Amino acid sequence: MTFIVVGIDGGASKTHAIVADLTGRTLGETVGPGSAVRPGRAEASANVIESVVGEALAACGLSDTPRALAIGVAGIGRDTERQQLWQALAGRDLASEIVMQSDFSIALDDAFGDGPGVLILSGTGSVAFGRGPTGATARCGGWGPNFGDEGSGAWIGRRALSVVAAAADGREPETALTGAILTAVEVDETIDLIGWAADATPAQFATLAPVVVAVAESGDLRANAVLTLAVEELVLHARALARKLFTDERAALPLALTGGMLGRGSTLRKRLEHRLKSAVPGAQLRTEQVIPARGAVRAALRVAGAAVV
Repeated sequence: MTFIVVGIDGGASKTHAIVADLTGRTLGETVGPGSAVRPGRAEASANVIESVVGEALAACGLSDTPRALAIGVAGIGRDTERQQLWQALAGRDLASEIVMQSDFSIALDDAFGDGPGVLILSGTGSVAFGRGPTGATARCGGWGPNFGDEGSGAWIGRRALSVVAAAADGREPETALTGAILTAVEVDETIDLIGWAADATPAQFATLAPVVVAVAESGDLRANAVLTLAVEELVLHARALARKLFTDERAALPLALTGGMLGRGSTLRKRLEHRLKSAVPGAQLRTEQVIPARGAVRAALRVAGAAVV
């Protein structure tokens, strides 16, 4: 029997699974569709998680039941959704032991281990999470797509649609965002965006974010304004946690960035890094890539009683 653990990072756009042995060595990994928990949709999330775990094990040529499975998934910040997902996973025999955490918690684990630091995550959604020198933790943002997730891909997509609508009304100047977004969502007229947006999921709104970035890089003022506002929103998350956990924004604090919108070399990351130098002068930016699923593996190793390095 091969003793293995599995770590899961479940977001709105994708689910990443890593299979590791009890030393933490990666044996294989796979990526599947999003598994973020939406109210009343826990069963669908559980189906995705089960499928991705099976695919990850098959990719390694393994059929053994993992000793531990750690699931870090977006949308389980509330007890209701957490319990619904737990019940949906019960009886599926995915592992000997299962532990569930938030997606930002496993990302923080990968970025800083048990040490202090602040993590800013911007993907389909956004959130900041941190641990202070005393071990106290705090979260900022992550209120979901309906009235939160500022600076995220979905938020940027929605803001861009507002700009396009305002330009169509004459409330704002014309913008290259109009043609680019109409092309991206495959509609002919601005008014057709109403029907598209009514049915769009957060992940679909987030698909507009790369369009906004591309238009901004071409020099469009309104697209650049959307990205500037996104950066400011993410900076506010960092400042809030700096004050709450590290006294103020001038105190030395390790800071890491992760999520699809903040990948290495991305436009939003570059702008955020530049802005943080003045807005959070105590920030000590980590350059290492944050891989949340790797943090989930660490959590699974703890559950399995293995040494965590």
